[in-house]
Amino acid sequence: MHPMLNTAIKAARRAGTIINRASLDLERLQVARKGPKDYVTEVDQAAEEAIIEVLRTAYPEHSFLAEESGDTPAPGAGDRPEFQWIIDPLDGTTNFIHGFPIYAVSIALSHRGQITQAVIYDPARNELFTASRGGGAFLNDRRVRVSGQTRYYDALVGTHVPGSAGPAVPASRYGKLLSECASARRIGSTVLDLAYVACGRLDGFCGARLKPWDMAAGSLLVLEAGGLLGDFEGEQGWMQSGNVLAATPKIFPQMLAYLQG
Repeated sequence: MHPMLNTAIKAARRAGTIINRASLDLERLQVARKGPKDYVTEVDQAAEEAIIEVLRTAYPEHSFLAEESGDTPAPGAGDRPEFQWIIDPLDGTTNFIHGFPIYAVSIALSHRGQITQAVIYDPARNELFTASRGGGAFLNDRRVRVSGQTRYYDALVGTHVPGSAGPAVPASRYGKLLSECASARRIGSTVLDLAYVACGRLDGFCGARLKPWDMAAGSLLVLEAGGLLGDFEGEQGWMQSGNVLAATPKIFPQMLAYLQG
């Protein structure tokens, strides 16, 4: 296993310990609003600080892009850091504060703009998803692949579509996309949606208006598990647009066709 991936796993598990401990006493949790339907807790912040501490101790020359603390450049790195850690300390905060046990820690390493290492850790289930570029995708040390699903009307699809992704795609196309599959799920954690595509629990995922920390680790998992990933035009601009499709090789073009009308 790559040493940087090992360090990321250590950081994710440390954050998971903080999250699990807090989940036992949710009534004492302090919750603040970052915006409409967008919450943050001291657990998010403590988990993020723990992750950064582990990573920075091992790699002081690396930069960070994290949900709560934002962009922290490395000393002398300039605008284009060679190594950047992309972190979501608790994806699924709304689930967490309601005691709904679907949330995860997400850590990815970008090397010169390309995701090379990925960890998604579900502390409630003790499920650890990992991937290294060119090395495959794993769930608790067991190699995983996307499902063999080929027919969209039999597909189970995850979604994070807040109303409409913008003027480029009419809302009616989302309705068609989600009504034509076997069933759609919005579980409230994009990083787990992508991990579930990678291990075959979901056949596809459609997400709109996402942030880099929502997609970075999961994107590598999906690709290393044999899936396809793209934006709503089928191109590789998903990190910039925040709009992403991820699916099995046969389901991906069918989902894209619905969005393109």
